[in-house]
Formats: sequence, C-alpha cells, structure tokens
Amino acid sequence: MTQAKYTIGLDYGSDSVRSLIVNVETGEEVASVVFEYPRWKKGLYCDPAQNQFRQHPKDYLEGLEYTIVEALKQAPEGVAENVVGISVDTTGSTPVAVDEKGTPLSLTPGFEENPNAMFVLWKDHTAVKEADQINDLARQWDIDFTKFEGGVYSSEWFWAKLLHVSRVDPAVYRAANSWVEHCDWIPAVLVGNTRPKTLKRSRCAAGHKAMWHEAFDGLPSEEFLTALDPLLGGLRDRLYKETYTCDVAVGKLSKEWADKLGLSTDVVVGVGAFDAHLGALGAEIEPYHLSKVMGTSTCDMLVAPMEEVGDKLVAGICGQVDGSITPGMLGMEAGQSAFGDIYAWFKRLLMWPAEQILAKSSLVIDEQRQALIDEMADNMIAELSKEAEKIGIGESGVLAIDWMNGRRTPDANQNLKGAIAGLSLGTDAPRIFRALVEATAFGSKAIVDRFRSEGVRIDGVIALGGVAKKSTLVMQIVCDVLNMPIKVARSEQACALGSAMAAAVVAGVYATTNEAQKKMGGGFEQEYHPIPENVAKYQKLYEDYLALGGFIEEKLTEK
Repeated sequence: MTQAKYTIGLDYGSDSVRSLIVNVETGEEVASVVFEYPRWKKGLYCDPAQNQFRQHPKDYLEGLEYTIVEALKQAPEGVAENVVGISVDTTGSTPVAVDEKGTPLSLTPGFEENPNAMFVLWKDHTAVKEADQINDLARQWDIDFTKFEGGVYSSEWFWAKLLHVSRVDPAVYRAANSWVEHCDWIPAVLVGNTRPKTLKRSRCAAGHKAMWHEAFDGLPSEEFLTALDPLLGGLRDRLYKETYTCDVAVGKLSKEWADKLGLSTDVVVGVGAFDAHLGALGAEIEPYHLSKVMGTSTCDMLVAPMEEVGDKLVAGICGQVDGSITPGMLGMEAGQSAFGDIYAWFKRLLMWPAEQILAKSSLVIDEQRQALIDEMADNMIAELSKEAEKIGIGESGVLAIDWMNGRRTPDANQNLKGAIAGLSLGTDAPRIFRALVEATAFGSKAIVDRFRSEGVRIDGVIALGGVAKKSTLVMQIVCDVLNMPIKVARSEQACALGSAMAAAVVAGVYATTNEAQKKMGGGFEQEYHPIPENVAKYQKLYEDYLALGGFIEEKLTEK
C-alpha cells in the first residue's frame, strides 16, 4: 500500500502565523497550529496614531519553527517522513531592508530595536506622501509604470514604503543593500539562500506592489526611480529582474532547517505569494468568480484567461498580473483597507468606559473587574449584531463611509477618512453598528461595479476568512447589496490550504494548481442568496453612499 504524502502550508497573517499539514490525496487537514507574534501582541514598534505598523523578523522565525514542530507532533505517526513540500503565504506588501546577505537589518548589530529596520506591515500608511509623489511622476513620465497597478500607486506598497524609510532614517538607508518582501524572505530562509540577487522573487508581490512587468523589462527604469528621488539611485540593480509564480520551486529544505523542523532535506520549498492570492486557490477560485478574503481588511481576487482579458487595463484596482493567483491566468486584485477592522474600532470605542472607568472602580473586587471587562469585550459584536438584525433597512437614517483606514479600491487614496452621517439623539449603538456593516458592504459593491464598468464580468462570489465564517448578519447584507449569491469556503484555513496546494504542485504531486484544487479542495459549507426586497432598498442607500463619499472626497481634495 502506498504511503500517503503531505504538504505544509504556512500562512503568515497580520497577528499570527499558522502551519497546516494536508494530505495531498484527500485534502484532509491532519494538523494545524497557530503562533501569535509576541512582540506584535505587546504593541512594540508600532504607533497607530501615526499609522506606523512594523513587525520584528524574530516573530516570524519563532513562529515558523514553533508551528511546524508542534503541528508535526499533533499529526499521526509517520507524517513527518512523508512531507514532500512547503509553501508560504504572507501579508503584503510587507517589505524589509536587508544587508548583502539578505539578513533583515533588525537582525544585525545596532538595529535590533529600530522599527525602520523591521518589516513594514501591509497596513502601515506612513508613506502617503511618497505614494502621492510616485503617482504625480508616473502621470508625467513617457511610460506609465502604474498602468498595470490600476493606474494609482498606494502607500501600502513596496516603493512608497522603502522610499519613506530611506528618507526618514539615514542609518537604515546606508546599511540597506536591498529590500525583500516577507513572502520572498521566508522561503529563502528555509532553503538557505537569502542573498538579494539570487533568491527567487514572487511574481505576485512584484507585479501587484512593485510595478514589475515584462513590458518594462522588469521594474521601473533607473531614470524614473532617480527622478523620483536620487536616494533610489542604483537600487534597481540590487533588486531583481526575474519573477516566479507559485508553482515554481525555490529549492529544497536546508539541513539547518530540516534539523530544526524534524523534516527531510528532500522537502521542496515553493515560491511564496500573498495570503489573499493563495487563499483564493484554497477557496477553489475559478474564472470570473470574485474570491473575497473577508477579515480585518478585504482582498478581492479575480482570475480570467489571458486570451480573453490579457490586453485589457482595469483602472483603479490593485494590479493585474499574469499568473499571480492561478499560473497561466491573469490575476486581478482589489480590496478594502478596512473591513473587520471597522467593527473592531467601534467595539474599542464602546469598551472605553469599561477599560477606563470600571477598571478603576472600587465597587467591584479585582477578580470580578477584569472578568466583567473580558465578558463585555467577548460578547460586544455578537450582541450588537443581534440587535442590528432587528433594524429595518434605511429605518435609522444613519449612513456611514468605510474609509477609516483610507481607500484601497477603487482608486487607492489613503488620505481619505471615514464618516458617519444622519445621527440624531435617538441613534443608538446597534444603529451605528448596522450602518458600519452596510458601509463595508457598499465598499464591496463599489469594487464589483468598477470591474464591470471596465468590461470584466463577475459571475459569482466566493467568500473566505473570519468574517465570512462568523457573521451571518454581515454576509447577508453583503449578499443583498451585491445582488449575487455568495458561497462560503468550507476550510477554516483557506489561505494555508492554498499554500499546501501550491506545495503539492512544486513537489511534483500535481501538474497544475487547478489539479491540486480539485483533489485537495474542501468545497463550500454555506451559500447566501439575495433577498429581492432588500436588494431594491439597498440600491437606494448605495446611491446615497456614493453621493456622500463623493462629497467627502471632493472637499478633502480641495484642501
């Protein structure tokens, strides 16, 4: 009897990393372990008031080792000897400055506690000025290097971030030999080749966030970059020209990491990609079906055959790249800079009295005090949702705009702010919460409308992520606003499963990602259908949302 083979999907999220071990023949998820980043959990190296979010590479490395070792302990006997591949997905764009060996500067003497020497997390918005300058220059240049990025460059992306760090921190600028994305660095670490010029770079990261395209012979030209800022002079030659899709092997596990993890040096490591892109694979994305990763933010992924849409430029999205999701197809990305984060913000707002007043109260004993605060926090969103469900569509008159963390799509603009309008003395917390949920749904519809207006059809929606799994209120409202059925992927860990699928391809078990999806996919656990009477009501509210958003954007632009 043939021994079953397994792959490991490593999924690096905003708060934690997860390792998932999957049987490649059946798709059975045999073990999974999560590791919360300890430094990130303490709030180290971050300044939310300045939109600064940095992560220490030690969090990533510690999580890498812990999750795989512990997952192998949980797995049935004999699994470790039959692991054939590992692939990695991460948040992005999350780059870091590295030395000539490819070591992040925060792992070198003198930079250990310097946030500018750490990974700049995807949601770090300290580079808004730099993004604006990139857009201004691109519009004047003879080649528009942003045209495959939707025509608008974002502060969440590679060049804006590295330019900002180079400007504000001369020491980091002088010490940095190159810059590497998180999804490129972890595979490089595993195979023991982190040198910036020789490690394999992800097509997904390069194409969507670094303005890489074959039509440009790689990255934007040296002339463009030095015109942007002389600080960038020479950096292009220390980066890369070639990029690779997720079905390509980086190499085999180094002896150092094989020993640490308890695996064989025959294990093949795949080229990395972003979490939403491999999450779309894990959720069994198919052509013209929008894959919505619904978590703290959203990432909306769409694939289409190159021969059908390859020459079409879609304005205002987060890039279109050959093979960035499904090798051989055009991958298109959009998304919202905040989704679940908006609900979490409102929860923190309501928790302020408990955390600031109850925490100091002498009316309750110490043991009860924290227990009460924890109980309120744990039940807040569920109770708000329960009450919000009782409120009729448009009944409250409250209307919100979902730009609390700027706008990613359509037309990236991180200068924008959120808003809540239509408040009265009768407005309560559930009514505001419902308006916030509706705003995030309207933001989703704006993305769908942009694709369609640009001539790209959408035949269906596939949802994955924490919000899709947990909130029937959110999902039904999004379904009604989009006026399309939404299928929810069964796997609790679609991103990690997508990485495990990619690993099965790079290890040679399957010839294509499509074949891996068919064999390893978990299917769908639920399907939402639009309620016709709600669809009509939401269309009117959506028009109000567009009008209010247009007014806010116009007034901010005037300033």
